[in-house]
Amino acid sequence: KEFSHLYITFFHKVFIFVLQPFMMIRTLIFTIVVFLTTPFISHAGSIVYDALPVKAKAGDGITVLLQRYKLIKNSDNIKRFYELNGLNKSSLLIKDKTYKLPITVYKYNQKSIRSTIGLDNWEKAVRIKEYNEWLQSKGLRQTHFTKSKLLWVPYHELIDNPDPAVQNVQEVAEQKHKNTSTKSVNKLFGKTYEEVEIIDNSLTGRVYYLVSGHGGIDPGAVCKECEDELCEDEYAYDVTLRLARHLMKYGATVEIVVQDPNDGIRDGEYLACDNGEILANGENLKTRKQLVRLNRRAAYVNSTFRKHAKAGVKEQLLVSIHVDSRTDNKRQDVFFNHHPISSASKKLATDLMTTFEEKYNQHQKGRNYRGYIHERNLHVLRVTQPKAVLIELANIKNKADHKRILLSSNREALAKWIFEGITKRVINHHSDQVVASS
Repeated sequence: KEFSHLYITFFHKVFIFVLQPFMMIRTLIFTIVVFLTTPFISHAGSIVYDALPVKAKAGDGITVLLQRYKLIKNSDNIKRFYELNGLNKSSLLIKDKTYKLPITVYKYNQKSIRSTIGLDNWEKAVRIKEYNEWLQSKGLRQTHFTKSKLLWVPYHELIDNPDPAVQNVQEVAEQKHKNTSTKSVNKLFGKTYEEVEIIDNSLTGRVYYLVSGHGGIDPGAVCKECEDELCEDEYAYDVTLRLARHLMKYGATVEIVVQDPNDGIRDGEYLACDNGEILANGENLKTRKQLVRLNRRAAYVNSTFRKHAKAGVKEQLLVSIHVDSRTDNKRQDVFFNHHPISSASKKLATDLMTTFEEKYNQHQKGRNYRGYIHERNLHVLRVTQPKAVLIELANIKNKADHKRILLSSNREALAKWIFEGITKRVINHHSDQVVASS
C-alpha cells in the first residue's frame, strides 16, 4: 500500500514537471498552426464605387488612361476595363466622357486595410496602402485614405487567381513606356541633329510615311519677290525632318520618302534652293513629267506599305507637308486636306485641326486661328494606300506668314504640333512649345 502511494506520487511529479509542459507546448503549436492556416475572417467595409468613374482627357487612349492610374501593368485590369465599358483593344476614348476604371472604392473602417476589405494577405494590404499614397502624390486623389475614409483598391488585388500572363504583360508595358536612354543615328538630320534619343517605345509597331512636297527638278511654290528667294520644297523638307525626329524619339518606324543627303535640319532663316532631292529608294526626281514623279513617290509608298502589312503592322499613315502659294496680301493659316471618301483620312485631319486650335488658344489668345479642313482629290491622297493627310503650312508670298516658316523655332514648333496631332490617340502630350507670333 505504501509502495503504491510512492508509485502514484512519483508519476504525479513526472506529469507536473515533464509531461504537462510538453502538452502545453503541443497545444501552443497546434494553436499557432490553426491561426496561420485559417483564413482571416472579418466584416469587410461597404463599397462606395464598384468601379471608379473618371473623365477622359484630350489625347487619352485606353493605354494612356490606364497607365495614368498605374493599371496597365496587369492584364486583368485591362480585361476588366473592357468589360466595364463595353470596349475592346481597338476602341477610342472620347474627351470628357466618363469611363469606369477597374478600381473598387471602399469605405475605410479606420481600423485596417485588411479588415476593411476582408483579406488576410499582409503584403497585399501594404501594396494597397502604397498605391493609395502614390495616387495622392500624383494628384489623382486629393486626401489620404485615412482622412477621406475612402480606400481605392485596384481590381487585380481583389482577384484570388490572377492571370498567369500578368508578369509578361507587366514586362511588356514597362519596356514600352520606360525611358530606355538609348540613341539612334540618322545622317539625314545633319551633324547637329543626327543623334536621336529614344524617350520610350510608345509608337513601336507603327509606320509613318513623311512626304515633303515637290523636290528635285520641281521646287514647288517660289517667292521670287522676297528679299531672298524662298522655295517651298526646302521649308517643307525641313519641317518634315523635324517631324521625323519627334516620331523616332518614341520608337516609330519612319519612312522619309523624299530625301536630300546634303541638307539636314537647318536653323537658318533662308534655306538655299537646290535640286538635290531624291526618293528613299535612290530614284531621282529630275524628270520634267510631273505625273511620273508623283507615281514614283506613290509606288515607293505602296510597295513599302505592303511589306509592312505583310509583316503584321496594323497602323500606317502618311503625312505630306507643303507650303501654299496665294496672292501676297492673303494670310493663310495652317490647313489640312483629306481625301473625300476616306473617313480615316478625315479623322486624321480633324485630330490635327483640333490640336492646332488648342495650341493657338493656349499660346496666342485672341489671335483667331483661321485654319480649316478641306476635301481634296489630290494624287498623294488618292493613290497611296495608307490613310493620309496633306498639310499646307503657310502662304509663301505673304510677309506676315513668312515668320511661321523662316524662324527655325517656328518650324520646330510646327513639327511638334503636327507630331502631337497625329499621335494624340496614342500618346498623352503634356509639354507645349510656344510659337512666336505668326
